[in-house]
Amino acid sequence: MSNKKVAIFVEDNYNEIEFWYPYYRMKEAGFEVIVVGSGRKDTFKSKLGTLTNGVDPATVKIDDLEAVIIPGGYAPDRMRVSPHMLRIVREMFQAGKVVAAICHASWVLSSAGILKGKKVTACEMIKDDLVNAGSEFLNQEVVVDGNLITSRVPDDVPAFSREILRQLL
Repeated sequence: MSNKKVAIFVEDNYNEIEFWYPYYRMKEAGFEVIVVGSGRKDTFKSKLGTLTNGVDPATVKIDDLEAVIIPGGYAPDRMRVSPHMLRIVREMFQAGKVVAAICHASWVLSSAGILKGKKVTACEMIKDDLVNAGSEFLNQEVVVDGNLITSRVPDDVPAFSREILRQLL
């Protein structure tokens, strides 16, 4: 399965648990994981200071990918202003490929304009944003609506990763 690729987004102030846990779970399942930055710079700091490199999203083609995973923290506030990251999310969603977001990452889904009529979850702080984007908010550890997978907080990462892999495998 080594030719199968999954993208995971990164930007400054990403949540390490929400980034690294799915990253290693996808690698463990045999996927090549492509770390995609916003294009703003090459290296991004986590909330704890860990540095992670990311490729420019302008170079990413969705034909090469099986899924895109968007971790939370406050990174999604910067991700959502990257037109190329939004393009990747929109194109992946429209192609029926897995789009997964946890915690504040559903901000990116909202900015990509893909939430109308969808069931989602996220951290409670952005519930109003998601409802205003036309989605139905459910307070559950993971919500799967078609090819869209969302979770709330770091404690939900095991269920989040399990559902991503269930759809991919």
